[in-house]
Amino acid sequence: MKRLFILFLLGCIPFYSCSKDEPVNDEILYFPPIKSDTWETKSVSDLDWNSNALQPLLDFLETKNTKSFMILYNGRIVIEHYFNGHDENASWYWASAGKTLTTTVSGIAQEEGLININNKVSDYLGVGWTSAPLTKENLITCKNLLSMNSGLDDSLGDDVSPSNLQYVADAGTRWAYHNVYVKMQDVVAAASNQTWNNYFNSKLRDKIGMNGLWLNLGDLSVYASNTRSMARFGLMIFAKGTWENIQIVPESYVTAATSPSQDINKAYGYLWWLNGKQSYHLPQSQLEFNGYLIPNAPSDMFAALGKNDQKIYIVPSKKLVVIRMGDAGEGENFALSSFDNDLWAKINALVN
Repeated sequence: MKRLFILFLLGCIPFYSCSKDEPVNDEILYFPPIKSDTWETKSVSDLDWNSNALQPLLDFLETKNTKSFMILYNGRIVIEHYFNGHDENASWYWASAGKTLTTTVSGIAQEEGLININNKVSDYLGVGWTSAPLTKENLITCKNLLSMNSGLDDSLGDDVSPSNLQYVADAGTRWAYHNVYVKMQDVVAAASNQTWNNYFNSKLRDKIGMNGLWLNLGDLSVYASNTRSMARFGLMIFAKGTWENIQIVPESYVTAATSPSQDINKAYGYLWWLNGKQSYHLPQSQLEFNGYLIPNAPSDMFAALGKNDQKIYIVPSKKLVVIRMGDAGEGENFALSSFDNDLWAKINALVN
């Protein structure tokens, strides 16, 4: 009897490694190899999705100036399609979707004890990094930079020199989409005594097998990579900061980063956009809009959104990571556009 009971218990334990001869368990989260381009796939029919909705989705994407599109299910590629002369080796810019890379590396630096996001920015950069009065500058924490509520003037362009970072309101009292977040890269560089590029590459990019590099475009620091690299990053975040059995960034930090970071724009975390909240704010506006950020998307979806419709959508409830790169689908935009909602209508027709 005891032997039967032990066998029963063993049968209830999930085994997360299997030999090549054993069938793949779709419920086990999959990670592609670090130093290989191989990637396990699943078909639309394998998942019992609506195959009749696939071609309308691809046609829509092509007409909307898309260069690449991917859907991962539990880490495996279900759809990978390239359009308009783009291919799997070509790089494209992430635009503001890459802000989430800065968020993630900030979390790594905090876990290593190099920074504390609750500390004021001047602890790392020294005083005078803005032209705000010192008492006001000292109110600005690293978390304010990650939450877009520094209180600095967002109407003066992307320049983050001290003369262009001017006081408008006390930190924490005003939400405004602002390029000042990039000062977090300076914070990490100063605290680590490394260049931002070197720290980013060693602590994040190389650990999950991404390619790509940071481009300095005037006052902007923009990341560019191939599409699979963007998907790798999305998968790591979907996996709550892990890659296989390695914790890249703490799960608690990922949870905080993808939750409301302040009470003004509840649809914003640490540079991540959050669906399913009752209201939201948009770049270059102080207006509050009622309703979900993307009504057609699942309520638990959160996203990295970049200029001209660079997208990483992550949906934990559906085990999905969705990537879109390309030119603007619906007129030039800073992050959100009507394209998001229209695209999710097409995705829902496929997945639901």
